[in-house]
Amino acid sequence: MLSKDIISALENGRYDSTLRKLYVDESKLSYQRERYINAVTKYDELFGASDISIFSAPGRTEIGGNHTDHQHGQVLAAAINDDAIAVSARLENEVRLFSEGYGMIELSLDTLTPVPEEMGTTKALIRGVLAGMDRKGYSIGGFTAYVTSDVLSGSGLSSSAAFESLIGVIISGLYNEGNVPQVEIAKIGQFSENNYLGKPCGLMDQTASSVGSLCYIDFMNPAEPVIEKITFSLESVGYALCITDTKGSHADLTPDYAAIPAEMKGAAKVFGEEVLRPVPIEDIISGINKIRAAEGDRAALRAIHFAEETKRAKAEAEALKNNDWRSFLHIFTKSADSSFKYLQNVYTSKDVMHQNVSVGIAVSDVYLDCGAVDPADNLGVVRVHGGGFAGTIQAFVKNEAVAGYKKAMDDLFGEGSCNVLNIRNEGCIQVI
Repeated sequence: MLSKDIISALENGRYDSTLRKLYVDESKLSYQRERYINAVTKYDELFGASDISIFSAPGRTEIGGNHTDHQHGQVLAAAINDDAIAVSARLENEVRLFSEGYGMIELSLDTLTPVPEEMGTTKALIRGVLAGMDRKGYSIGGFTAYVTSDVLSGSGLSSSAAFESLIGVIISGLYNEGNVPQVEIAKIGQFSENNYLGKPCGLMDQTASSVGSLCYIDFMNPAEPVIEKITFSLESVGYALCITDTKGSHADLTPDYAAIPAEMKGAAKVFGEEVLRPVPIEDIISGINKIRAAEGDRAALRAIHFAEETKRAKAEAEALKNNDWRSFLHIFTKSADSSFKYLQNVYTSKDVMHQNVSVGIAVSDVYLDCGAVDPADNLGVVRVHGGGFAGTIQAFVKNEAVAGYKKAMDDLFGEGSCNVLNIRNEGCIQVI
């Protein structure tokens, strides 16, 4: 569709129902309408008015299965209603992509193999997705694109997975009539990140962004994980999802992150396994002193966390499939407790004077009155989000308490620290 026709349709509200469905929150409708109009306008300024399409890919949040995927465990993740969008059109054998805040990226399709000097860059991700599509037998081609994203970088909401999924759905829409399955787009995104960006990530982030809604993923066979999409509305239970950036520094935390899978694999080795998934909790408990002697007490605690947390992810998925919100809250609370006590990814022992995540959880517990026996009687529930040690906390908060909770978190960590989000049912899609 021509740029001017899309702008006119957006201004006249002809895409309002599409935007409502995509972004869930009615209060964001006018913002999203203007955002799309501005994106089309900026595309025209950069590339000239043309026949264009608009694509979207959401960020994601991990809900259950904290640090279980690398042990071939089970996770529960969800797409959120913050996304990256791209205004795009075909271009012969070349990509010219302008990303808001980052500038222009240009590359030729003549080379689809990894370029060493690109390792770790956005250009590498784009080239990797193109190569992945080509390897899978899909049609590929060049394109122009103006990209803007509301998925905060470094927030634990996986802006990189949203970008990979966005490139994948652009190729699907422009060159494959939108027929590339969303799960395939996720796998291609992982291929790009592993082989072109140089990051050995799993598949959780890309799956949640590509597939949408809630995604239960079983990594028993990492090459072919079992993926189940679960449709669930937070509005139906009167809650909102709040992600708070605690502004902790990620500097020098690589050893802390690396120690978790290393210690879990060390515990698995005690039982003759490479990862913990085949080791039942009964064996971990009966062999706890063997783990302690071989790998230390923290490895033993982290093994216990994995064995129970991977089951919790499955149980959370079942509860939501059955619309049993009360049971979900109970399981989520146990996940929060285990992450703090056994996984121990809430603060680094190298710097106990700075515990932003711990402080955020503590203030949340007080504000949300998290002392009830039944978590459903509290104003909300809270836990560490994602990798941990610094970064973000995640809370499900009753609607009537959201404004006050957001103020409490913003007062603690600075204006705009708390993001009020919703679960988005759509994954990566062509919007227009």
